[in-house]
Amino acid sequence: MTTTDDRLGSAPEPSGPVSRIDYGERIPNNVQLSTDRRLQRALEGWQPKFLDWWRTLGPALPTRDVYLRTAVAVDRDGWAQYDFVPMQDYRWGIFLSEAVPDRRVNFGQHKGEPAWQSVPGEYRSDLQRLIVVQGDTEPASVEQQRHLGGTAPSLYDLRNLFQVNVEEGRHLWAMVYLLQAYFGRDGRDEAEELLRRNSGDHDNPRILGAFNEDTTDWLQFFMFTYFTDRDGKYQLGTLKESGFDPLARTCEFMLREEAHHMFVGTTGVQRVVERTAQLMVEHDTEDVLPHGGIPLAIVQKYLNLQFSLSLDLFGAELSTNAAGYFTAGLKGRWAEGRRKDDHVLIGATRELTKVVDGRLVVETVPLLNALNLDLRDEYRADCETGVKRWNRVLSDAGLQHRLRLPHEGFNRRIGVYAGSHVGPDGEVLDEAGWTARVGDWLPGPQDRAAVASLMRPEYEPGRFAGWLAPPAHGINDLAVEFDYVRFWRQDNA
Repeated sequence: MTTTDDRLGSAPEPSGPVSRIDYGERIPNNVQLSTDRRLQRALEGWQPKFLDWWRTLGPALPTRDVYLRTAVAVDRDGWAQYDFVPMQDYRWGIFLSEAVPDRRVNFGQHKGEPAWQSVPGEYRSDLQRLIVVQGDTEPASVEQQRHLGGTAPSLYDLRNLFQVNVEEGRHLWAMVYLLQAYFGRDGRDEAEELLRRNSGDHDNPRILGAFNEDTTDWLQFFMFTYFTDRDGKYQLGTLKESGFDPLARTCEFMLREEAHHMFVGTTGVQRVVERTAQLMVEHDTEDVLPHGGIPLAIVQKYLNLQFSLSLDLFGAELSTNAAGYFTAGLKGRWAEGRRKDDHVLIGATRELTKVVDGRLVVETVPLLNALNLDLRDEYRADCETGVKRWNRVLSDAGLQHRLRLPHEGFNRRIGVYAGSHVGPDGEVLDEAGWTARVGDWLPGPQDRAAVASLMRPEYEPGRFAGWLAPPAHGINDLAVEFDYVRFWRQDNA
């Protein structure tokens, strides 16, 4: 999102009290869980099933302990502490941001009314569906990434992978709490289903397509944490505006943890590009694979794939569901409180691009029906900032090569572009044209095999695989050479 957009006002100043998280409970929380025995028993009954899922489908690499961040409060400073923790003993819990006194719904037909502390009956089904879909993404990414530890390029990167994993697990807990606390038997059943579905499972897959794709290697992991976790940021940002206050408070705290996931992606891709640029200059060639680097052409293909998959996560550009969620006060827009309009949008319009008779055309549509597109535009502008950062690395190396985001219609399976073929430059193609050129734009078996050939683990503290540069700084002001992950056997044989 661009801060210069004249649709937005200034960000509000932080306000509200602060509470610590109670780690004396079996399930750490700041929601006074011990005062609701029925809910506490239900969540304690779900906890062993979660731990079994983690042991079965969580990180596959055995470790002794990992230097991890754990939330200890929900304030704006000093909210987390770092220490070595055996991952199976990580304290997953339930954390909500502090309630805002006299909070009001700030959009839709209920604008100005007090925010809801319980689920309005008429919106029960819609709210439950929003929570289930969000909750389903959290364990899915852990499942997709479970084997990456076996090819980690460094202990620093391995630790970051595990930090992302444990926090995705905690985000699952956040959604399960809402389901069990506010949706009765239906919510408890849905909480069970969140553990029964598995990424890529033929019979019981995850709900959204991008979360059933294989994460084959670390380059795709970095692209995932940059592009797909960034989609998560924007989805959480819309739910943070919800008139259902417990959901809004849950998502506000999740956003704080999500920032690290995108940092992993931003800096991970940057380090890949930095090393590739070094090798290009050193050997005066674009083909750096024989020299242990990932060619920029392959980096661009991975970028094209993950960006296009992530665009599909926003849903169809025209959506009566999105309009209904907004009008009902369930799901707002990104930075809703800073938008310079009436927050109701009746009669408001915007432009939409689509393919008609083999060419791109622009038409005017109701803004209410195009809220997915509005959110996607915010997301794309945010994605551009990282691409500019990566291109600065290439420029600083004296190279003319540049990475770029493909056209919004490229490789789309959902929305107005589904069924059409659009090249990364926006050229509309027929089936034959697409088939002839798609190998230049998306990673194929040969590209994945090339990347896989470089994926050899490096578990020695301070050492890094040769296909990416070391980071500029360590975690929590520690040295880059720190032993962020410890194994049971020191020789790691």
